[in-house]
Amino acid sequence: MDDEYLTEDEQWDQLKRWVRQNGLWIVGGVALGVLGLWGWRAWEARAERLAVAAGARYEQAIEALARGDRRRALDLVGELERDHASSPYTLQAELAVARALVAANELEQAAPRLRRVMTDAEDPELALVARLRLARVQIAQNRPDDALATLKGAEPGAFAPAFAEVRGDAAYAKGERDRALADYRQARAAAADGIVDPAVLDLKINDLAPANAVAGEAAAAAIVK
Repeated sequence: MDDEYLTEDEQWDQLKRWVRQNGLWIVGGVALGVLGLWGWRAWEARAERLAVAAGARYEQAIEALARGDRRRALDLVGELERDHASSPYTLQAELAVARALVAANELEQAAPRLRRVMTDAEDPELALVARLRLARVQIAQNRPDDALATLKGAEPGAFAPAFAEVRGDAAYAKGERDRALADYRQARAAAADGIVDPAVLDLKINDLAPANAVAGEAAAAAIVK
């Protein structure tokens, strides 16, 4: 019989029977929903605590580097790697430590840290920065072919001028002056603020270009201005 033909008492009795038959499933579903919500909020809270802890340790490492306490900085980065391996702060700290090592001419220690950032970073720009710095380290180690191989493995995007300049540095290290000049000119033509230094590129180009070509380029630059 359709529900519309049942009396009010009969409809109430039918509802009570349905609840008795299905009540356990309803209670279980509600309980699972509550547990799931609690679990999600607990996970979010834990993730936030870990992010704050990783950020604090990263700041401590940067401060240690700034005051020249490299040993303390390395200890802090080691703690980041141990306790927060998946945090982006860990790779940022690796990049900062690698820069300090390069400044101290400890290239063998800097290279693996740069390679790790290059391969592990989820941020593509961070990975490109590490790739460029690794290539420069390899050139300084008299390994220009390795530097070229490092640069070849990525799409540079906005970093294209910097990639061209470092390719030119590698070619120059190999004694390939014409190729270096072409790369420097490519970098200069695509120069972008903050990516390359146009004045430095001009010096590199002037060092390699024939005298008449340099004069022509200078005149063209003056016209553009």
